[in-house]
Amino acid sequence: MAEIFLDSPFDSLWQGKDPFCEVATLSGEEFRRVKSRRTFRIEIEGKGFFIKHHLGVGWKEIFKDLLQFKIPVTGADGEFHAICHLEKAQVPTMNCAGFGQRFFNPAGKESFIITRELAGMVSLEDFFAGNEVSAEMRKDIAVRLGISLGRMHASGLNHRDCYICHFLRSPETGELYVIDLHRAQIRKKVPFRYAVKDVAGILFSSMHLGLNFREILYFYREYKKAGNPDSKRFRKAVLRAAKELYYKEYGQQAPEIRG
Repeated sequence: MAEIFLDSPFDSLWQGKDPFCEVATLSGEEFRRVKSRRTFRIEIEGKGFFIKHHLGVGWKEIFKDLLQFKIPVTGADGEFHAICHLEKAQVPTMNCAGFGQRFFNPAGKESFIITRELAGMVSLEDFFAGNEVSAEMRKDIAVRLGISLGRMHASGLNHRDCYICHFLRSPETGELYVIDLHRAQIRKKVPFRYAVKDVAGILFSSMHLGLNFREILYFYREYKKAGNPDSKRFRKAVLRAAKELYYKEYGQQAPEIRG
């Protein structure tokens, strides 16, 4: 049996056809290709779409991840369910135009997900690299990040790959959209260590921007408003984890946060 969801324009384009065969024959601008997955962009009638096509990862890769205490990513279903979950939690994210999976053996499962391109948007990483960002705009971004991550965690979802490069900003509205959800996990409540990991990822990937304490407080204020715990223990754990990430990535101490 196969699970299929198709929205416009693929519901009409692929009517009466095998979606898995159609995805396999598509080609476009490739963004990532590994043994079991390829990510590429196509255009249909002037509109852009991103497709992730997963093939079976094999038991070797699954056991390798488990032995390293990692949760294996075996297909596109996790990302599809994460998008649906965040839509209900009112967290701006990608919009799904298609999803399918078959062969439910986790080592041999084939799946795909199609998302509509968030046209004109730029990642926060690129936004800060290419613009002079005013203090007022930095505050706005800190607030929006706090709202986004706050709602995400309060809803029971943690990202597991949570860096500013995975938040796209709309130049018209300033709205932030979270992307790359293939490693996301959904529970009733996000465990302490996974909440720390996500927030530390945001802090680590922002450290080179000359953060000040006020901007961090703006973030935590909104994060707490969403219904998340905000204790001294939590903040200390986040800062420690962010500094460890920085040292691991750059081989030097993290810059001091300005007063």
